[in-house]
Amino acid sequence: MSKRQSPSFSFVHIHRYILQPGRSVHERIPIPLRLVSGLALMILIGTGLLLLPGVTYRPLTLMEAFFTATSAVTVTGLSVVSASTTFTLLGQIILLVLIQVGGIGFIALIVLALHLLGRYVSLADRLALTSAIGLQKPGQILYTLRKAVVIMFIMEGIGAALLYIHWSINDIAPPNLAGFYALFHAVSAFCNAGFDLFAGLPAYPQGLPNDNITLIILGVLVLAGGLGIPVFMEILAPFQRKRLSLNTWITLVTAAALILVGWGGLFLSEHLMGHGVVRNEGVINSLVQTWFQSVSTRTAGFPGLRSFSLVGSDSRLLIIVLMFIGSAPASMGGGITTGAFAVLFLAVWNYVRGSSQVQVRHRTISPATVERAAIILLTSLGIVVVASWLILLTNEFSFNKALFEVVSALATCGLSMGVTEKLNTFGRLVIIAMMFFGRAGSVTLLMALMRRQRSAVRHIAFPEEDVLVG
Repeated sequence: MSKRQSPSFSFVHIHRYILQPGRSVHERIPIPLRLVSGLALMILIGTGLLLLPGVTYRPLTLMEAFFTATSAVTVTGLSVVSASTTFTLLGQIILLVLIQVGGIGFIALIVLALHLLGRYVSLADRLALTSAIGLQKPGQILYTLRKAVVIMFIMEGIGAALLYIHWSINDIAPPNLAGFYALFHAVSAFCNAGFDLFAGLPAYPQGLPNDNITLIILGVLVLAGGLGIPVFMEILAPFQRKRLSLNTWITLVTAAALILVGWGGLFLSEHLMGHGVVRNEGVINSLVQTWFQSVSTRTAGFPGLRSFSLVGSDSRLLIIVLMFIGSAPASMGGGITTGAFAVLFLAVWNYVRGSSQVQVRHRTISPATVERAAIILLTSLGIVVVASWLILLTNEFSFNKALFEVVSALATCGLSMGVTEKLNTFGRLVIIAMMFFGRAGSVTLLMALMRRQRSAVRHIAFPEEDVLVG
């Protein structure tokens, strides 16, 4: 069999004619638009797979398949059907693959496949992948990608093994499916997807088992997946530099601070105040559940608290804020990212101190970075307002439930107050758009929609004039 007829031809075909359709013309499609197109293509493929015979116990509607595929590929976790009672084992395997591919990233998967097949990876593809995972230099992108994927599989494997041992010994998962359940939830946790196979089962009316060992294992996986590839690479190579880079330091400090704030706030409102959902739990159980919920809230979407839909309004507000901030840049999660939040916080802090520059750890953060963080924040806030208004306009939900659902989708979190299945068709389309926007990234999507020819405007300078802002 010739090389042109080999099985690897399909990857080359996708690479050449779908990911690089501009190769035959002078104008190439912009990199951000190719990233968005790759994500959309994976969602369409996933939708088709979920509509195949034998995947579900009952035929899915096109909207149900489209919504589920979008949620899986964008590693969100919101669902209009129960994964445990709607999908067969084959369907659950397809769902697992979509989550894993969504976690790795479609273009990353294609580039890695081409490289393993000995194909040439162009500079444009390296730049596309660099943009997707937030790295600064494309030179070592393939090495970084291979290492990141290996680390991902190792972490998921360790997590699956620990879950399997624990669930087998304590008869938590179905005996004949304990191994698959362990693998599914390890992948779902590390990829910050939030899908679980327990919700809907008679033994688990609240969904995911919330015993302390299960929550600790899943919580560690969620934390690892939410750190981001650049941080992971630096942590695993501690001897290559004298101290942590500013990006890694900010990521770790911000993540720790947000976890502590969420943990303390949820423990106070749901246990100590005497009216929360874990008020009758022991102190240790309450501490573990509120810690896990704080970790999961920022992107993974697993409900760790019992009767999660009954949490108080104070906890809902805290959870909405944590979801909106999200996880680290270039990680499995979404939100405006801890990086944007930290940069804006530091900008305000330095302004209050009378500094004209944003400085931290004897370093100065560039004005362009602050501007990008502000754009991300304002764009995300605007999207949340518009989407919440559309949900309220077309569905009969309270304001806090609509806002909660929209922020959860935008942050690719997956937590819900139990309204996802009650959304009408238009409401589901709005949530689908939020999940897509949250995964594609606000800046990436805006860049993809911007006109490419802007050089003429950049050279025009107008006189300055002050405007009152407060």
